[in-house]
Amino acid sequence: MKRRSPSETDRSTLSERHCAHGRTGRAAKRVLDVLIAGMLLLALFPVLLIVALVVRLTMGAPVLFRHVRPGLGGKPFALYKFRTMAEPREGQRHQHRFFSDEQRLTRARRCLRKSSLDELPQLTNILRGDMSLVGPRPLLMEYLPRYSTQHGRRHESRPGITGLAQIRGRQGLPFSKRLDLDVWYVDHWSLWLDFKIMLETIPRVLGLDGVVDEQRLDEIDDIGLAADLFSSSGPQRSKPG
Repeated sequence: MKRRSPSETDRSTLSERHCAHGRTGRAAKRVLDVLIAGMLLLALFPVLLIVALVVRLTMGAPVLFRHVRPGLGGKPFALYKFRTMAEPREGQRHQHRFFSDEQRLTRARRCLRKSSLDELPQLTNILRGDMSLVGPRPLLMEYLPRYSTQHGRRHESRPGITGLAQIRGRQGLPFSKRLDLDVWYVDHWSLWLDFKIMLETIPRVLGLDGVVDEQRLDEIDDIGLAADLFSSSGPQRSKPG
């Protein structure tokens, strides 16, 4: 009888554990997502109005930024954020994706991004079923063909507003470490793990832990995910995910 290698045994054990959690665990996660996201939308409604007003007064319309990101299984969905980037001037729209954060952010907009208040509209993404409270952060569609087979497994879970990488270093982590943590989360998911991540997220967001000002992609992209994608304007500054 052929003996399985340790790695094969580990994968088999994880697979069996996922089956044990199966539909019941995932259904419970979805119910909790909807309940908590709904309560947060009601509780934070005044904050949403204030942020929307700030965006409207400082940047005009539209208040929301819509961007297509990969969701569960890599399926595209429309992610919503409060807009923090200035629109390119007339005649520059064809190259808007190459402008750096430094060129397009003001002090007020930086505050929204540092505090993660710009992410609040993603609570509606949770209600729509596109996202979860906890999961790998949705990165860019352009990165999909560049993932290794292992890192591509991060899309076996719905993307989240927060995740393991966000409480283990946030923007201070290189891409390789973030993706490794995402896959670890997929393999070890449980409701208790989600609960712990949500609890740890609160003090880290309030304390602005892991927030890096004017971060360039070449400072964190140690595996070439963004190589050549934004090269036409030099080093790019980014808030991935």
